[in-house]
Amino acid sequence: MQAVRTLRPIPQPPSELETLFEAHHDRVFRTAQRITGSPADAEDVLQTVFLRLVKSGELPDLSQHPEAYLSRAAINASLDLMRSRSRSKSVGLTDVEADNLQSKTKSPEAQHADRELQTLIRQAVARLGKTAGEMFVLRYYEGHDNQEIAKLLGTSQMVVGVVLHRARTKLKKEIAQYMAKHQK
Repeated sequence: MQAVRTLRPIPQPPSELETLFEAHHDRVFRTAQRITGSPADAEDVLQTVFLRLVKSGELPDLSQHPEAYLSRAAINASLDLMRSRSRSKSVGLTDVEADNLQSKTKSPEAQHADRELQTLIRQAVARLGKTAGEMFVLRYYEGHDNQEIAKLLGTSQMVVGVVLHRARTKLKKEIAQYMAKHQK
């Protein structure tokens, strides 16, 4: 009687997309969480970024700068999510949970004011144009300098400086209006 050999499938090497996900999912998640302020929203953004790559059929050539491409994709998906949230005026579950986790050293009024200001800033950044929003996030959330941003976005440092200046001016104006309205 002959022994029966069971054939096992030969493991396939990971696809390019799987390799890309393994190498960069933490970066995409962290970027999204900084922008949205919510781990749940960051998970949604992470999923959106990689699903868009799957649905596109072909991966873009990411051999030169996959970090730059995926950071921009995370920024744009996060800003899109923030824009849709500001239109629907929804409150994320993590925003409610954060109320219970705030430092006990601050008064409830100070904690509430901090949350309102954080929400205002996130919404204001989401209202910036696509390029201004990307540049603002790369500079102030991701910590890139103007030269790095110019290289990532294929523009000049001068353009980055001007766009960031206008974005800061717009945000300062919105915050000042909000503060004036709520100081009364």
